[in-house]
Amino acid sequence: MITSVKNQAVKKWSKLNKKKYRMEEGLFLIEGEHLVEEALASDWEIETVIIEVGFEPGFDLSNQTIEYVSDNVLAHLAQTKSPQGIMAIVKIKRSTEYLTNRLLLVDSVQDPGNLGTMIRTADAAGFDAVILGESTVDLYNDKVIRSSQGSIFHLPIIQVDLSLEIERLKTKGVTVYASTLVDANPINTIELTEKMALIVGNEGKGVDNQLLRQADHLIHIPIYGQAESLNVSIAAGIMMYHIQMPQKNN
Repeated sequence: MITSVKNQAVKKWSKLNKKKYRMEEGLFLIEGEHLVEEALASDWEIETVIIEVGFEPGFDLSNQTIEYVSDNVLAHLAQTKSPQGIMAIVKIKRSTEYLTNRLLLVDSVQDPGNLGTMIRTADAAGFDAVILGESTVDLYNDKVIRSSQGSIFHLPIIQVDLSLEIERLKTKGVTVYASTLVDANPINTIELTEKMALIVGNEGKGVDNQLLRQADHLIHIPIYGQAESLNVSIAAGIMMYHIQMPQKNN
């Protein structure tokens, strides 16, 4: 059992709470029984499971490398105030292949809770992949992972230059829609196509002008009350389900 936060392994694990070290090591931390179980059920590779002594997980770990730690060590590693007693170190998986029927493109979203929620909703709505722009918050931020509720393990998520990716998608017959309040048509008036990509943008500035110019269609969600706009993750959810549900019902 590891009892000191000065232990070399603990120091290495703790560094994974910073993006720089996650990228250098190709590893990230997850915490909580649900997330660890989701990772175990996926095809992502778990390097080490970290368990607080006395905690008994409700799933099989017989094939995993386990390190037992004291409560103070787990508290030192965890990003939540009341950690559940289990964490894991997961190897970053670089997705490159994905289907192109329904895609969510995320441009410069900065709030990790928003990104995690959009990933979770894309998963629930049956989207094929989530494509992040280079200025979007780090996928392996602990708040992104917690907000996704494990959906990061369920569908391909890549981070690329969105401008280049949009042009590549167009060559594959994907119709690109961008969410904006300017010169846009209501989403309930758009024609659904077999292959569709939806771009949502930064919380304050929206979708980048260059990406708006590249989009085939500009769309918005009608506002019937007095609110000026919707939270980006809420708006993305409404649009994803609008795009997907007719296809699923056919």
